[in-house]
Amino acid sequence: MTFTTRPTLRGTFGMVSSTHWLASQSAMGVLERGGNAFDAAVAAGFVLHVVEPHLNGPAGEVPAILATAADPTPRVLCGQGPAPAAATVAHFRSLGLDLVPGAGPLAAVVPGAVDAWLLLLRDHGTRTLAEVLEPAIGYAAAGHPLVGAAGQTVARVRSLFTDHWPTSARLWLCDGRPPAPGEMITNPAYADTLRRLVDAGRAAGADREAQIEAARLAWREGFVAEAIERFSRLPFRDSSGRAHAGLVTGDDLARFSATWEAPVTLDWHGHTIAKTGFWGQGPVLLQTLAVLAALDDPAVYDPSGLDGIHAQAEALKLAFADREAWYGDTGVPGAALLSAGYARSRAALVGDRADTTLRPGSPAGTPPRLPSHLRVDTGRGAVPQDPSTGEPTVRADGVTRGDTCHVDVVDRWGNIISATPSGGWLQSSPTIPELGFPLGSRLQMCWLEEGLASTLRPGRRPRTTLSPTLVLRDGEPVMACGTPGGDQQDQWQLLFLLRHLAGGQELQAAIDAPTWHTTSLPASFYPREVEPGVLVLEDRIDGDVLEGLRARGHTVRLSAPWSLGRMCAVTRDPRTKVLSAAANPRGAQGYATGR
Repeated sequence: MTFTTRPTLRGTFGMVSSTHWLASQSAMGVLERGGNAFDAAVAAGFVLHVVEPHLNGPAGEVPAILATAADPTPRVLCGQGPAPAAATVAHFRSLGLDLVPGAGPLAAVVPGAVDAWLLLLRDHGTRTLAEVLEPAIGYAAAGHPLVGAAGQTVARVRSLFTDHWPTSARLWLCDGRPPAPGEMITNPAYADTLRRLVDAGRAAGADREAQIEAARLAWREGFVAEAIERFSRLPFRDSSGRAHAGLVTGDDLARFSATWEAPVTLDWHGHTIAKTGFWGQGPVLLQTLAVLAALDDPAVYDPSGLDGIHAQAEALKLAFADREAWYGDTGVPGAALLSAGYARSRAALVGDRADTTLRPGSPAGTPPRLPSHLRVDTGRGAVPQDPSTGEPTVRADGVTRGDTCHVDVVDRWGNIISATPSGGWLQSSPTIPELGFPLGSRLQMCWLEEGLASTLRPGRRPRTTLSPTLVLRDGEPVMACGTPGGDQQDQWQLLFLLRHLAGGQELQAAIDAPTWHTTSLPASFYPREVEPGVLVLEDRIDGDVLEGLRARGHTVRLSAPWSLGRMCAVTRDPRTKVLSAAANPRGAQGYATGR
């Protein structure tokens, strides 16, 4: 029997897996009280705003993929806000900027997370707004033991808060010091914000959907939008080293609504893998799987073996190069990028040695174009960072490299959802005092160069890294999974899917297995650097494999033995109706629960 850090949970009533135990148990509590998977996910999402404030926030974003018991067809919920109407390349250039700052109000897009969670509750939930918000209000008002990583994040940006962001200092510094691990932390302003949304809903009458719509209106056009516009006009120091005002207005919020969309899918190894569209990086996973299939060698499916790691890393580099050249909100040659013929042409580029260049393809016969910020031959050297934690690396100026939370839920009826909330981190922008949260900084993923797939445009979504996954077999949803990690999200999911779907490992064993990723790709986060040829691997990986990778030209960087990846997963067997769940042990924070 393979040792695992925890058992794979099994039952028939409901399963939840998330990146924080309080979110998991809050969601399970909703299931126990008769709610469905979507009610539970919404409750978890708002709890994550409170208990993982360094990884997501109300003014962030959330993409999700779900299938209902009534209709197994996967659908994407897009809670990714677009660039504000005033966010033009010309405006940023007029400020002397070549890149969108990685932190500060100027980097904010229109907040999308709250509207998306409420849309999900309206369209597919069964509980009232007051019921699903009760756990988050309780933790924000009465307090919760803050996880150590959040306090460490505050410590890294302490001088930024004290010198430039006083509203954040008042919320997050306790007598001038960062919170200690496990210290009880409250956020009364956010508790009041949620209570006011509930009150706005109750004022609309007894109808559940009318209450939710009234709360959405209070967010988009009422007191929340008014406070955001007032605060956004104030200049604050950002990662450019200068003070700039934000661009988000009340009109921007009023124009935005979360949307339902069709997913992008790939049939692979007897399963259908469903991801968000090309406005996110999710199709990178599909392209990589297609290239591995085109290699037609069982050895390339082993994420622990020399041949497998090498082939997977090279396939990932090719997919990420295409991401940089082709992915964006509009005009992406998606069908060509995922075609079998294109996968074969890309597989032919996977050689015996590590490649250190960016090699985007020409899927529709048009030459690719990369940002001039990147040098196609050798890339750009990266700003030094610590890859050993698997958590966000936060610089003193608030710039975050990697981020995010995750939650998966499946219920006894067969409803299932995978969601990856992110953005609006406590370190992304100054706290709006009357609301209890900051704006996000997702606009940093847009380029200030004309003619690129992800060039900044008002009203367009930035090309995000957020990447939930839904897996189907014979047309029936069987698994929801995902992980935090920025550019690593689809890399860590790749290894998990190979181990579970192709290798037959149980959920927990596939999550516990040694993990790795490549940084030989253009980073999505400011300052958008590349580390040519670098593989970051947990040092539990076999020493002979590491030497073999070095011999093939990879720059091997060892990480701590339990440091990379934060996978969550839930499954449902359509035949037996048995539900399963597992969660990542790294960081001692994520948990699965269920019965």
